[in-house]
Amino acid sequence: MSDIEALLKELSGLQPIRPSSPGDVTQLLVRAKSAAGRWADVLYEIQESTQGLVGARTEAALEAAFRRAEQSYVELEIALADCGRKPSS
Repeated sequence: MSDIEALLKELSGLQPIRPSSPGDVTQLLVRAKSAAGRWADVLYEIQESTQGLVGARTEAALEAAFRRAEQSYVELEIALADCGRKPSS
């Protein structure tokens, strides 16, 4: 199965839900973080494999897309880590 097929399968399992407990939020964030990491990996591979085959603007756009995907993954890691902390009053 290709990385893109695996990503699509993972994304199809992320149905829009309204979490009803902190555990649900954590579970949802774990799955979203996994999908975000996979997406960043796919974009990185596209970026690397197209170097020299596309123009400078396309290369720059692919790099920006990868960096944004990577940032999404990091932000989801932060959110997930914060879920483990007790809310402050």
